[in-house]
Amino acid sequence: MVRLEPDARPCARRHRAPGQESRSRHDIPYLAGYSQDGKTIYIDRHMPKTMKFRGREVDTDRFLILHEEVEKTLIDQLDLHYLHAHQIATRAEEAAVRAAGIRWRDYDRFMQKNVKKIGDERLKKVPADLDLKPYRDEHDFDLLQRMADCVAKGTLPKGIDAAKLTRALERHRPELRDRLQDMARKKR
Repeated sequence: MVRLEPDARPCARRHRAPGQESRSRHDIPYLAGYSQDGKTIYIDRHMPKTMKFRGREVDTDRFLILHEEVEKTLIDQLDLHYLHAHQIATRAEEAAVRAAGIRWRDYDRFMQKNVKKIGDERLKKVPADLDLKPYRDEHDFDLLQRMADCVAKGTLPKGIDAAKLTRALERHRPELRDRLQDMARKKR
């Protein structure tokens, strides 16, 4: 069973105890992600827990969790490229949204309003064990560089292991270096 980070939102398979409030403590690019080992699903701390649809409040976490679990499983178990796994996970998410009686267009519009874009200054508290493969595969080297800058400046959130994050970034350093060199050449 996949767990959510401590103090995070409850997993779709679990029921929230009455009055229980819990949120992610991290900023997650593109709303949600997962740990490298796949045991933790992260949902962005700024993501609203519900959306309004036809006068009712709809819990959106279950759909995000489904998407992330499907995506991570396809990457790890079937060795699919991120983009392919993401497309399949999106289709599963869409089917679940529609099965809940929600129009996909309305759900997707709500999600897109909450996505933290590349260069968004709100990305300040990124978990050290966040799986970087989706960002690397999407060539989101700017985001990886900002994470590295946080380590260099010593501005990591409390509880984040700088050495662990540095090791994760080092695995992608050659690609990052090449990308930054390409960007510098284009500016000339």
